Amino acid sequence: MTAILDGTVKKGDVIVIRYEGPEGGPGMREMLSPTSAVMGKGLGKDVALITDGRFSGGSHGFVVGHITPEAYRGGAIAIIRNGDKITIDAEKRVINLEVPKTEIAARLKKWKAPKRRYTRGVLAKYAKLVSSASEGAVTDKGL
Repeated sequence: MTAILDGTVKKGDVIVIRYEGPEGGPGMREMLSPTSAVMGKGLGKDVALITDGRFSGGSHGFVVGHITPEAYRGGAIAIIRNGDKITIDAEKRVINLEVPKTEIAARLKKWKAPKRRYTRGVLAKYAKLVSSASEGAVTDKGL
């Protein structure tokens, strides 16, 4: 939010919001605030936003959610760095991180999952049991 509101985000940028997927969130938080900020800054047609979180019907702009595998599970969204080029082809339904495969492999090798936000209670249980967003983020898969 800070980068959007303070003008750091510019035309042509791709905003990446990670660790908001079913396990990392946990629970796929809504991205209405950042998409509203992008629209409010007049960048809705010029900036993309990708996330392992989710969007409601109130979100506007060039947005891609439910990225899987999510960052918390070591998906490529976890290792994106500022300045990396990301290409999105909505018609072909493809997102490419324009970084050499050797660099991606090196980053993934160094990557470690962050500490869980919740270690007890229902959210901890949910995070431990939840499936990928691409599988419905269900907690009873395989039962």
